[in-house]
Amino acid sequence: MKFITKQIVEIEYNMGSIRFLKCRECGAEYSPIFKYICEECFGPLDVIYDVPPDISRDTFSSRQDKTYWRYFELLPIADKNCIVNIHAGFTPLQSAEDLGAHIGNLKNLFIKNDSVNPTFSFKDRPAGVAISKAREIKLKAVGCASTGNLASATAAHAAKAHLPCFIFAPSDIEKVKIAQALSYGAKFVAVEGTYDDANRVASIIGDSKGIGIVNINMRPYYVEGSKTLAFEVAEQLNWELPDHLIIPVGSGAMLNAICKGFEELHEIGLIGDVSNLKVTAAQPHGCAPIVDAFRKNTQEIVPVERPDTIAKSLAIGDPGDGIYVLKRLKQYGGIAEEATNDEIIDGIMALAKTEGIFTEPAGGVSIAVLKKLVDDGFIEKNEKVVCYVTGNGLKSTEAIISALPKLDIVKPDVQTVSAMIT
Repeated sequence: MKFITKQIVEIEYNMGSIRFLKCRECGAEYSPIFKYICEECFGPLDVIYDVPPDISRDTFSSRQDKTYWRYFELLPIADKNCIVNIHAGFTPLQSAEDLGAHIGNLKNLFIKNDSVNPTFSFKDRPAGVAISKAREIKLKAVGCASTGNLASATAAHAAKAHLPCFIFAPSDIEKVKIAQALSYGAKFVAVEGTYDDANRVASIIGDSKGIGIVNINMRPYYVEGSKTLAFEVAEQLNWELPDHLIIPVGSGAMLNAICKGFEELHEIGLIGDVSNLKVTAAQPHGCAPIVDAFRKNTQEIVPVERPDTIAKSLAIGDPGDGIYVLKRLKQYGGIAEEATNDEIIDGIMALAKTEGIFTEPAGGVSIAVLKKLVDDGFIEKNEKVVCYVTGNGLKSTEAIISALPKLDIVKPDVQTVSAMIT
């Protein structure tokens, strides 16, 4: 395998509506350069915008573009010609009355169904923004560290952008996800170990070989894609806030981005006060370091060395945004809760049988945790709840196949078959 051998350097470029990059820890501000870590404290950097003053609800609602790029002014791309668009986003916000009744007489339950994106997960959002930015700053190759879904999303966008793509992922992720990434032409580095092992290798290779690793050295721009999950929910609810969000958590980047998205909408006057919004983090048992820290009421997250869960897309033992998830839970009065493998499977089946949505285990985690919160009285019957379903069940069929009914093979005899139909 041949890598690009060009060192990443600080590049000045047009930042469009970006005002500056700001350190999440110490508040240090940086001019428009390609940077992802604070020089003062090594904290993560966030994009801060100068939003055009004439932005209104109608700016977005009137657009015919049914992708997340309808929110262009709130995304970190200056040149529209650099956008890599595979028509992701603006996915359904489905009223889930039947699931709500099944779980516990919930009257206002909604499923944000990101399983219908082009590569069948929400990762099309951050991958698309990051690779568009990579094209804008003229990087020659891209890649990612992944548990599977980001591999597919990065590879698909790289193919569309005509950029070489390098995927670093654990060798034991779902085979269909490996096949999907390979089909787009990516070079797949199957790492013997965990996601954290793959992430460490990708970080070093990315910086030394000049590869834009979307969720590492492109991270300030990458996470901006996920906040469109807030923009769309707000618009689809006629610019009203939900009462409670249930969000599956691996690294924690998506949860933090969604919170940032709602806050930005409030700051520019498109939605009301967000202080009463509740946010809950859902993790799988066997890889729930944020849940463990929340229960112990500590900001110290102890990494899970060997994740053991069927929810492989959430199997991130050392979540990079974990401490920020804990801060968001405190800020928004939510909790962190986990679901066992059996509960995850029950969640997958409940969603499929009531609403016709087939989700991978990460979505099953969301549904299972939602049920727990209803059973515990943490969610009231009339609350407007949005549950995020982030990936398609066809990516992880091996996780549930043992729980499905066994097929009876019959001869093509009408009498025999007719007797079975009761």
